[in-house]
Amino acid sequence: MKNKIIHFLQQEIDLEHIPGAVIHISYQGKVLLQEAVGYRALFPEKSPMKTETLFDLASLTKVVATLPAILKLIETGTFRLDDKVKYFLPQFHTEETTLKHLITHTSGLPAHKPFYKESLNKDELINRICKEPLISRVGEKVTYSDLGLILLYKIIEVVTTEKFETFTKREIFNPLEMNDTGFNLNDNRDRFAATEFCENLEEYKTGIVHDENAESMGGISGHAGLFSTIKDLGNYASMIENEGVFQGKRILSSAALLLARENFTPFDEEFRGLGWMLKSENYSSSGDLFSKSSYGHTGFTGTSIWFDPEIKLHVILLTNRVHLGRKNAIIRLRPRLHNLIRSYF
Repeated sequence: MKNKIIHFLQQEIDLEHIPGAVIHISYQGKVLLQEAVGYRALFPEKSPMKTETLFDLASLTKVVATLPAILKLIETGTFRLDDKVKYFLPQFHTEETTLKHLITHTSGLPAHKPFYKESLNKDELINRICKEPLISRVGEKVTYSDLGLILLYKIIEVVTTEKFETFTKREIFNPLEMNDTGFNLNDNRDRFAATEFCENLEEYKTGIVHDENAESMGGISGHAGLFSTIKDLGNYASMIENEGVFQGKRILSSAALLLARENFTPFDEEFRGLGWMLKSENYSSSGDLFSKSSYGHTGFTGTSIWFDPEIKLHVILLTNRVHLGRKNAIIRLRPRLHNLIRSYF
């Protein structure tokens, strides 16, 4: 298995679909493969990928930071999914929108707005989202929206009265021994997988968040901004798979984690849990062979994590595909890789 998977990834590197990758496969609680292949940077010079490489997780931030924070606050009685957004953010313009709508991407908010072009500060950006016209009725359609997760980030800060990065580090990352995970990591540039060329910097982004809105927010948000390594994400995935327990410590309740992977959007072609993408009848980045109960998430920079609970399998793929530009080869790469892996079990 190992040789075929590494060969598959090397072929994708040779085709210039990705510069490099780190792959992690766990089955029945045992890590079967954790290896690096290719390069963390190609420009201005080649530098090899390592298992210790730090990756910009992009939208994996939504499920590795924001989701567990939300679940923790539900468990502590701080709020409930049916609480109105307007209760926490009075400037929000729609009465019926709830936290559940934000975390399941059914709020009706647009997918994205280039607020970074307007040089807004963080509070101004939040206020703009609160006034943003909806593109569909609340609760009727899935529109995968970064804007909803930005609002959740702000709501978490409102109810905890502390910074998002402080809360997630204390409540999630430290107990999971995710020592290389966080926002705006002050680490050696040689540890980071380089992402896209930035004209303002006149160099490739390395250790600076790729997402422009997250960068304009100071590198910290609920939709993007988190950096991590394969080892740390393996700890997180182990906790998720073990119903909230990591090395004998309970991090989250099994009830909360089961709720998170329920299908909240059976009315739509795209099935959504709390934060999680669920495998639906249409295209899935988990491929064709993962079971119908599978759930996961992807990140624009080339990251992904998928769980198949029926056989206790999880796969984490970290790439920096945007280092080569925004070509979409990753859309075919992910499902084919998952098919290859799942065929062994």
